[in-house]
Amino acid sequence: MGTIIISGTVVLVVLGFGNHLYWLAAVAMLVLYVRYGRDASTKTSAPSTPPAPGPTSYRAYRDRRDQQARWERRYRRERPLEFRRQERERSSK
Repeated sequence: MGTIIISGTVVLVVLGFGNHLYWLAAVAMLVLYVRYGRDASTKTSAPSTPPAPGPTSYRAYRDRRDQQARWERRYRRERPLEFRRQERERSSK
């Protein structure tokens, strides 16, 4: 949508050298696009979702903590050199 508006504006500006009403049409098109077009396109393409709520129970907290621990153990097992480097960086700070 934005490329159509930009190309249309360029055409109107080029035509505007002969008739100044085209300049006004180009400005009006850009103003309408900035005011309504850009906001409408961002709302439809990327709807905002609320952040995930925290654990609602102790059980959910434990599940999340255990999952994180499994991920960390897997990371240590699959990337031992990177893990050691990160540990050295943490201990030197």
